[in-house]
Amino acid sequence: MRSLNYLGILVFSLTLSTTYSLKAHDFKTCSQSGFCRRGRALSARAKEAGSKWTSPYSIDPSTLAIASDQATFTAGVKSSLYPEISFGLELRVHEDGIVRVRMDEVGGLRKRYDEAASWALIAEPIISKEIKWKAGKKDIRAVYGKKKENEVVVTFEPFRVVLLRNGKEQVVLNGQGLLHMEHFRNKIESTPTEEPAPQEGEEVVADEAQAVFKAEKPVNVRAWFEGNEEDGYWEETFSSWTDSKPKGPESLSIDINFPNHGTIYGIPQHATRLALPTTSGESPFFSDPYRLYNADVFEYLASSPMSIYGSIPVLHAHSADSTVGIFHAVGSETWIDVAHASGKSTETHWISESGILDLFLMPGPTPEDIFKQYSGLTGTSVLPAHWSLGYHQCRWNYISSNDVRTVQKRFDEEDMPVDVFWLDIEYAEDHKYFIWDKKNFPDPVEMINDVAALGRKMVVIVDPHLKRVSDYPVYKKASELGFLVKNKDNNEYEGWCWSGSSAWMDFFNPGAWTWWKTLFKTEKGSEWSWTESTDAVHIWNDMNEPSVFNGPEITMPKDNIHHGGWEHRDVHNINGMLYSNLTYQAVRERSKTLSRPFVLTRAFYAGSQRFGAMWTGDNLGTWEHMAVGVKIVLSVNIGGFSFAGSDVGGFFGNPEPEMLVRWYQVGAFAPFFRAHAHIDTKRREPFLLDQPYKGIIKDILRLRYTLLPVWYTAFRETSVTGVPVLRPHYVVFPKDKGGFDVDDQYFIGSSGLLVKPVTEKDAKEAVVYLPEDQAYYDYFTHHVYRGTAKGKQVTVPAALHQIPLLVRGGSIVPTRERPRRSSTSMNRDPFTLRVALSKACTARGELYLDDGVTYAHQEGNFVWREFVAEKVKRKIRIASNDLGATRPSEAVNGVALQTFSPENEYAKGIADVRVEKVVVVGLGEKPKSVKIENGSDLVWDYVPGVAATDKKEGIASVLSIKDPKVLVTQDWAIVIEW
Repeated sequence: MRSLNYLGILVFSLTLSTTYSLKAHDFKTCSQSGFCRRGRALSARAKEAGSKWTSPYSIDPSTLAIASDQATFTAGVKSSLYPEISFGLELRVHEDGIVRVRMDEVGGLRKRYDEAASWALIAEPIISKEIKWKAGKKDIRAVYGKKKENEVVVTFEPFRVVLLRNGKEQVVLNGQGLLHMEHFRNKIESTPTEEPAPQEGEEVVADEAQAVFKAEKPVNVRAWFEGNEEDGYWEETFSSWTDSKPKGPESLSIDINFPNHGTIYGIPQHATRLALPTTSGESPFFSDPYRLYNADVFEYLASSPMSIYGSIPVLHAHSADSTVGIFHAVGSETWIDVAHASGKSTETHWISESGILDLFLMPGPTPEDIFKQYSGLTGTSVLPAHWSLGYHQCRWNYISSNDVRTVQKRFDEEDMPVDVFWLDIEYAEDHKYFIWDKKNFPDPVEMINDVAALGRKMVVIVDPHLKRVSDYPVYKKASELGFLVKNKDNNEYEGWCWSGSSAWMDFFNPGAWTWWKTLFKTEKGSEWSWTESTDAVHIWNDMNEPSVFNGPEITMPKDNIHHGGWEHRDVHNINGMLYSNLTYQAVRERSKTLSRPFVLTRAFYAGSQRFGAMWTGDNLGTWEHMAVGVKIVLSVNIGGFSFAGSDVGGFFGNPEPEMLVRWYQVGAFAPFFRAHAHIDTKRREPFLLDQPYKGIIKDILRLRYTLLPVWYTAFRETSVTGVPVLRPHYVVFPKDKGGFDVDDQYFIGSSGLLVKPVTEKDAKEAVVYLPEDQAYYDYFTHHVYRGTAKGKQVTVPAALHQIPLLVRGGSIVPTRERPRRSSTSMNRDPFTLRVALSKACTARGELYLDDGVTYAHQEGNFVWREFVAEKVKRKIRIASNDLGATRPSEAVNGVALQTFSPENEYAKGIADVRVEKVVVVGLGEKPKSVKIENGSDLVWDYVPGVAATDKKEGIASVLSIKDPKVLVTQDWAIVIEW
């Protein structure tokens, strides 16, 4: 049978590799999902009933228990539908103002899955000891905030939770009465009843016989709420698969509404606009709800509410007045309907297959506050290894060790920078991950060392499916230790994937954690480990939704069993995060000296941002996929996961040269920058292109490396504050209504760089939205554009060799201009400072540096500088200040440094690194002198042009200060006088 199975998987794989279209029938719609149908039907009944509808759930005031020493209360909840069933409610107010609402079934036949939050949260949140609950006859409430502006009100009957700010409703739970927690129950087997046979000679009247068959069923008194039918309660079939549903119905429905917020963002990952379109109500944009169900949806549609590879159940609701957010800690399949009762309000309906109600209401009131509150729960994006922000070259597959060497050689011959070369699944013998195919990779360690000798790294794929053969030590040991997922009969689950007959690691089993880490040890020990590897190898976790080729919806059956007896349905969306989490820890701890790992994951959940990077999966080489990839990456950034990008060029297809150039422009301005391609595509490494395309891409790659200081500084900020690296307009300008729907341009961190990637064929120009009355300078030409207080669209050049990249007036951008072959060759390069003056002739920027590899920065080994330009009378003073010394506690995530030494070991190691050039754009007139403060005159050139203070547009004036010889680690000032 195994040989037949393997033959089957080969055929299936061949089909995958030669068929370029989404097979929508492989994935459910809401109408094919029993619990989603039930949830939507509940909503329809509520709408039909109108004002007569009321929620059956209420709080029993007699059960109310308020904690004496913290802002917590508990209470019993009853449903009038099932008065014999008990539910428990707990509300907490955290120190940062987040309100946590938990509801669970109490004393039921079974236990609902309640561990999703424990995987997502970095720690149990601290509950406020200052805020007090006050109970009345009809409700219980708490008022808090610096100005007592926030209030949470919990109404007893019907049960309802409202978060208010300054008396205005921000978030309302169960306001429409759609809360429904399907309780556990026993299946009632229906048995046919037989009428007694008529006695001999007894006459049977035809009408009486008909009456027997037409006897009315008992009236279902709950039908007004639940409907008449047990729709998909006990078993459900999709295509050829049957879900046994041994626990019966256990879904959770809740309406979460935002009466004063008309725009919402988040709930990634979906291929759609950043400001989420409607799925219900009048004339919805989509007919199906947004689905959160991690799935291997290759060739996904470029506009769809379908789930794809990752799920983060966090949502921002925004208006010009405030931003609020919610995080729903649920790990099961979830569908979310979105509607707008008016242009100023939003209604959402969340329908999950299993789990408890565990909602976090984030009060904001600004986008930055929401990011801080959410990252306080689930953590911030990790500060990555510096080299991982460079360019990554990948395809399925580089076919041999000599192929890898040749590709590296060609990059160097063309003077194209690159940091990482990747190996896909064909490096592994019979797809037994960790085991090299010695026919094509006879010298893996030597190959890796050849790459590392030039300061580069390799990333090698390790997928979660283990080939089920006895000569594969990884599978053999995992099976012996019982670390593999079980099927519904509690036997080892067998499915098909690239390895043929495969088993899957169960990382919900804590026993598997330590063992998994041992596999990555590069030094030989008592147990098998990957000794044919080095510390220069990092890991790619693909297929971790998990993808199962012969499973329902190309994933694992929901009635599979994980550690603790939980069904896969309970933990599906969390599963992939645990895989990349443990791999991240394994790579970090494989050597005696800890170094920052790089792990790329396809599947993700809330909290995945703590463990590496993600990409948008198997996209198409089309303009539509290029454009929607930008929106997906922005959405994932909003979901707290900054280290994100799309496959440059598209995974499938053979993009024409123009498209490939544009895709490199898109990729160069994404946090994660990797080119990747399917095994059946033509080779498209950038050095293979003809001119002018090759030269344009070379310039794009060099631009990425020039801007690495900006990217790394932005990652330091997001790793501390949670504010994402890519910032759409509503984040930077939350009161500007004209920017709420803008999702094709964005800012990079706090750098002031505004980029609009071109994603249209034959474009010669682009329209950029400027949201403020400020000067914006073309990064390359210094042409100054001017916005207005109400927002303004400007047209900028965008021929194929041009990237619409503007510098916001008031910014100082640090760059490294010397071309190098990799980022590690730039460690001691000098800096250029680009000073883009604001209308007030001021500017500010930051630069963060550390060794980029180890965790020495957590001990204070870093350089964190602030550059400030200020106008004083007829002088402009540009100064460098030490932020590490003035704000040490804010420098590093998770480490509150009390003191900081400017003479730390890292700073001493780069003590001679200098600023070699300062460019100031927007001066009003030619200076009389430019000098080091209290020092010598400097060499400079001045080209007259438009001033920052002018009202007209045109090429700005440019002052170029040549090699001021000021050191990047020191305080200094340059004074410009006229």
